[in-house]
Amino acid sequence: MGTALEWRSPALINWCRLLLDSFYRWTGRELLERVGTAEDQARALFTAPFVVVSHGTEDDPVLNYGNQAALDLWEYTWEQLTKTPSRLTAEPGERAERERMLAEAASRGYIDDYRGVRISRSGRRFLVEHAVVWTVIDQAGVCRGQAATFSRWSYL
Repeated sequence: MGTALEWRSPALINWCRLLLDSFYRWTGRELLERVGTAEDQARALFTAPFVVVSHGTEDDPVLNYGNQAALDLWEYTWEQLTKTPSRLTAEPGERAERERMLAEAASRGYIDDYRGVRISRSGRRFLVEHAVVWTVIDQAGVCRGQAATFSRWSYL
């Protein structure tokens, strides 16, 4: 994956905490069992058997986190992923639906029934089902980005 230990940086450990805290705030459920230190939880999130991916709040949001399952699915190294505008995870014909879904998640805090087609770096298409998309907020309630998680996908 390029820099395999990126998840150990203090900034990313903090980001993982925001991902987990925000997921719980919106859904009332834990994304994963929260045991141990913040670093232990960041490690558990990075190695989880389901996809977790997020982007920031830029005008054209850039991916800022993907666990190993996300890196594998989209066929990115950490360095490639974290330079990629998140809109590029969908084909041009799918981007309007993706934007609609992100806007709905932003207005409601989260959605838990997303289904859509995505595309990997090499052009491999896959259908995501039953994804949860949520707004990532900090302790003050300020929006810091959006994230998604899913464990069901099939190649097209």
